[in-house]
Amino acid sequence: MTFDDYQKQSRDTAIYPKIGERYVYPALGLVNEAGEVAGKVKKIFRDEEGVVTEEKREDIKKELGDVLWYLAQIATEFDLSLKDIAAHNLEKLQSRKARGTIGGSGDNR
Repeated sequence: MTFDDYQKQSRDTAIYPKIGERYVYPALGLVNEAGEVAGKVKKIFRDEEGVVTEEKREDIKKELGDVLWYLAQIATEFDLSLKDIAAHNLEKLQSRKARGTIGGSGDNR
């Protein structure tokens, strides 16, 4: 499956409550799901002494799927493709690496 395939197919399930602009709900959902991923990672250290079991790996996989869904919906709401977003991000990171600025802070380094 390609990013384009996922983005198009996931759109069938993009049913949001009316809370303002259409990008608001998926943006809030993305933050929520990213927090759930972080919470699951935290619990691996708290409850499993850092050992990643197959069950925990599957839990993370499910949450990352939710992150991907919300990301795809935000991209669609802004008329952006996941494929283009991914390509642009790799170009940006490769440029930073080549210039020795991959570490540090700031969007335009």
